[in-house]
Amino acid sequence: MDDLSASDLKAILHSKRANIYYLQYCRVMQKDGRVLYLAEDDKQNSYYNIPIANTTCLLLGTGTSITQAAMRMLAQAGVLVGFSGGGGTPLLMASEIEWLSPQSEYRPTEYVQAWLSFWFDEQKRLAAAKELQQARLGFLQKTWAKDKDLKLEGFDSTNLAIAQLLESFVLQIDKADRVGKLLQLEAELVLSDNGSASIH
Repeated sequence: MDDLSASDLKAILHSKRANIYYLQYCRVMQKDGRVLYLAEDDKQNSYYNIPIANTTCLLLGTGTSITQAAMRMLAQAGVLVGFSGGGGTPLLMASEIEWLSPQSEYRPTEYVQAWLSFWFDEQKRLAAAKELQQARLGFLQKTWAKDKDLKLEGFDSTNLAIAQLLESFVLQIDKADRVGKLLQLEAELVLSDNGSASIH
């Protein structure tokens, strides 16, 4: 089989890649045109291949080192490398990580401008915040109405007192005239007590 070039490795788009690896107490290196990690134990050294062409992110934890050659190959394949623990950035969770990569595909500038255009307009920002709050209340009502365990704990959106409380907040959210007021309403909702359950 012929060796793969860096351009071949980039053929798998980031949104189609499947793997995020977290490694600790090992050494990441390049050997024979592949990126491997070496895990040492008392009896033997074990080498394991990292399929970089299908990898989105490699997280290196405590006790891990990486060679320049391996880092170069990972960069050529468009793999993100992050450090966690041991004084590095404590990256504990990631979601939709392909959007963080500068090598990600199909991201014209107009897209982000359109997505964020509301942020620079105070009224649009307020409308977006109201929509998020309304969606949150709708989710609470739907979840509390059908979850038996929540009902046993007193979280039941069909309960008259809770239904009235949630409806009151829906109306107050609609009337809010600034983002600060929405934050206040959110705090009041969390701290509300109808005698049987607090809303969390």
